[in-house]
Amino acid sequence: MLQTGQTDDKTYYIYNQYGDNPMPPLGPIGIIPLIGSAPFTGRVNDYLLQRRTEYLKQSTEVADVYPGFIRQDYRVDVDNIRFSSGEGKAVINATTRGHDIFIISGVVNHACTYPMYGYENHMSPDDHYQDLKRVILAISGKARRINVIMPFLYESRQHKRNARESLDCAHMLEELYSLGVVNIITFDAHDERVSNAIPLSGFENIPAAYQILKALIRTAPDLKINTGGLMIVSPDEGGIPRAMYYASMLGAPLGTFYKRRDYTTVISGRNPIIAHEFLGDSVEGLDILIVDDMISSGESMLDLAAELKKRKARRIFMAVTFALFTEGLANFQAAYDRGEFNYVFATNLVYRQPDLLKAPWYVDVNMAKFVALLIDAINHDASLSSLIDPTDKIRKLLDNFQKGILPQPTP
Repeated sequence: MLQTGQTDDKTYYIYNQYGDNPMPPLGPIGIIPLIGSAPFTGRVNDYLLQRRTEYLKQSTEVADVYPGFIRQDYRVDVDNIRFSSGEGKAVINATTRGHDIFIISGVVNHACTYPMYGYENHMSPDDHYQDLKRVILAISGKARRINVIMPFLYESRQHKRNARESLDCAHMLEELYSLGVVNIITFDAHDERVSNAIPLSGFENIPAAYQILKALIRTAPDLKINTGGLMIVSPDEGGIPRAMYYASMLGAPLGTFYKRRDYTTVISGRNPIIAHEFLGDSVEGLDILIVDDMISSGESMLDLAAELKKRKARRIFMAVTFALFTEGLANFQAAYDRGEFNYVFATNLVYRQPDLLKAPWYVDVNMAKFVALLIDAINHDASLSSLIDPTDKIRKLLDNFQKGILPQPTP
């Protein structure tokens, strides 16, 4: 194998892709799709194959230099078997020895089921996480490196201790680190400071702002960016840093809501919200972009949209990384029919209900191509800085928008 720094004709194209001092591939890529992420992983595999096939146009000898560099399918077949009692095991059906393994885990896919005591049990995030650990154990130290791509970080909403509470997310990260996971890649974590739990491990929290803005501009090409016709709104105080980034990049004013809660009552483990109070300039006649990491039940988002409409906002767009809709879609459809919002933008990083994908107000943001790019770059031990920080790409996107050039949808 070529050593670091060698750049003969056979490998120059690889180095040219990743800057001045990239590394050769660590080993053959093996992508393990857990049951909750199988469709998404299939798209990632296709984009990775497409990307590496492009390399062949520059050097047809790459397959000789790096065996396993080009394969029709980078996925490693795994069975997560369940016994009738609900217990389980993982069986890997192909070798992982010497591979750079990427396990993709969709922990919030509630559509996955398994038989248990004669009935179909829907998989919870706990079930998906157990399957992830089983797969790592089944690899049994054979892989060159184990990376986990967990778009929705397991237990990320339980990231800090307010009373006598468990610290589930921090413990999960420590557990994966103890099992030999080298890199953990997630998107828009509820609080990225949970990475402090594993200071010696690789942890990347990646925003989806660029891809969401591309979809927004394609959907609403008449947006008045940098001209005072758009306002960015954070749904709560915790989301202000995220909304500040959007506002800074789009040259738009920032507004925020804060939640007035009844701290004398606890319902479902939380203090109920009495009212949403708005802090910011007038929204009359403005397009509004509400930015958050997720829609869970969506109750708060709909309350905010209704409040903004009362204040005579023009159009209302909601942009989130994860669209969970844990209480179904009926309330959103009713609010849309009343004209209280226009579109919801969310990524395909998690499972989306079939009815959601058909909704006239929903725009699906494809992240599979970007994840394939991440896998390719990590396999080369290349710097991820330019990939993780979307600032330059957003600036170019906005420059093109000002020139009337709209982004093309990802094929």
